[in-house]
Parts: sequence; C-alpha cells; structure tokens
Amino acid sequence: MLKFAIRRVLLVVPVLFGLLVLTFVLVRIVPNDPSASLAGQNATPQQVAEIRAKYGFDRPLIVQFAIYVRQVAQGDFGASIHSGRPVWIDITQRLPATLELTFAALLLGAGVGIPLGVIAAVRHNGVVDHVLRFITVGGVAMASFWFAIMLQLLFSMELDVLPLHGRIGTATDVPRALTGFFLVDSLVTGRFDIFADVARHMVLPAVTLSLGSLATITRFTRSGVLEALQKDYVTYETAAGYPRWILISVYVLRNSLVATITQIGLLFGALLAGAVVVEAIFDWPGIGSYAVSSILTADYKAILAVTLLVGVVYAGVNIVVDLIHGLIDPRVAEQL
Repeated sequence: MLKFAIRRVLLVVPVLFGLLVLTFVLVRIVPNDPSASLAGQNATPQQVAEIRAKYGFDRPLIVQFAIYVRQVAQGDFGASIHSGRPVWIDITQRLPATLELTFAALLLGAGVGIPLGVIAAVRHNGVVDHVLRFITVGGVAMASFWFAIMLQLLFSMELDVLPLHGRIGTATDVPRALTGFFLVDSLVTGRFDIFADVARHMVLPAVTLSLGSLATITRFTRSGVLEALQKDYVTYETAAGYPRWILISVYVLRNSLVATITQIGLLFGALLAGAVVVEAIFDWPGIGSYAVSSILTADYKAILAVTLLVGVVYAGVNIVVDLIHGLIDPRVAEQL
C-alpha cells in the first residue's frame, strides 16, 4: 500500500505540471490585458506600460512561466492583482466555505443515492425502478443554474421558508473560527442558534450541488447491486435461508460498491470545481466566486492557484479511492 501511494504521488507531479502549463498558456493568450484592467479605463498608455513592467508582463512568456514555476516550487503563489494580498491567503479564507458546501452536497448525494440505487436494483424493472431511472436521468441532464433559480423562486420567494442567498444571516454572529466550517464551529462552541441559521442557508445550495451526484451515485449503485445479485454466492445464501435484507446490506452491498466509491471520489473533485455556478447564484463566499472574480479581472495568478488546487484535490482523491478499494476488496490490494 505504501509503495503504491508513493508511486501514485510521483506520477501526479508531471500531471500537475502539465495542468499548470496548459492553464498558464490559456490564461495568457486570452485577449484581455491584465495591465489595462488593473490600470483602469482612464489610464494613459504610459501608465499601462509602467504597470506591465512592474508585474513583469513585458517579459517573454517563457520567462514569466519559469519565474512562476520557481515561485510555486517555493510555496509562493504570488500576490493577487485584484486584492493585492497573497493568493494563498485569499484561497485559505474562502476554501472552508466551498469545502463545507461540497461535503454537505456529497453527503446528501451518497446518503440518498446509495439507498435509492439498492431499492431500484431490488425492484428491478418494477414501477419504482422505472420512476427512479426517470428521475436520475433528469437529474443528470438538468442544468444546475436553472434548478437553483427554481428552488429560489419556490422556497425563498413564494413560500419564504429558506434564505435566498448567503452563507449566514446578516443578523447572526459569525461563529468563533476553529475549523472555518460554520456548522462545526457553531456546534463545538455550543451556538445552536448559529448552527440552525447556517444549516438553513446551506439547504438550497447543497441540494442544487448534489443533484447530479445523487443521480450518478444512484445509477452506479443500482448497476453494481444488479451485477452482484447474479453471483452464485447470493443464490447459495438465499437457499441457505439468510434474511434478504441481511444478505443485501452485508454481502451484496459491500461487493457492489467498488464502482460507486470510485464515482464518489471523482464527484468530490467535480463538485469542488463545479461549485462556481452554485456559489455565483447563491452568493456563497467560496473558491468558486473567487475564481469568477479572478477571471473577470484577468487575475492570472489567482486563476492558476485555483486550477492547481482543484488538480491536487482530484489527484489526492484518486489515490485515497484506490487505497479504499484495497481495504474493501482484498483482490485489489494484491494488485496494488
């Protein structure tokens, strides 16, 4: 296991470097001069040239990239052109909000999707199975921004039972920072009023973000359980008189969740990267909204840092998923 983890980490390095090269080139070839954006609309050509020289934009592209890679290797992601603060400080301030929303959406997707997948497989080709398949196909195909707006119109504007946007109410105190996760911090400090307010604000964005993952997890769980139910050991255990719910929950589910766990791992990275739309609609102060503002202001160092962060998360999650596979299925552990 240890050798496998080390080998995978070493393979991740060239992947991240390639991601960095691709993102750097794409950001810099876009016809949007960061110097002009920083100088403002009324700036003179001389002022724009001074800013371009100050930030090194007048140097050859390969030289700028080499300088940036050297800084990243030293743990320095540079300063944000827009905020003037180190990019890593901006990211660490916003990352907990995105992670909290992502964990909530993934927990909702897995907590609901796995049981629904099992039910669909057990009721194969029945009414419940057909209904769930229709719902999951719709969940995958539905645009998240449209679904988010519909939820806002119904639960915030029409019924007025859930907040329209934001992470916490304007009249609610921010919990004392321990982890950066408002739900966890409010529970640890005993502020259940803050916990309730944060939970209410998280319902709509978490449901919106979990829609696609819930549908995907349901479909993969259904497929895995259906395949496991055809195995000989299921026929033998059924003939031996094992209760069906024990057979499914203890034996079938464990042998059918390998593909589902892989999807959950990949979905975590996808949700982290896909939170941009949800955060923009619900005014959620996370990495997604930070990425949008960085793109609009041509803040290329912030864009590169966010892209690298998502790449590292994807790579790390894939390694963890492979290790979990080895713990669940000993045959996979032998191959590692």
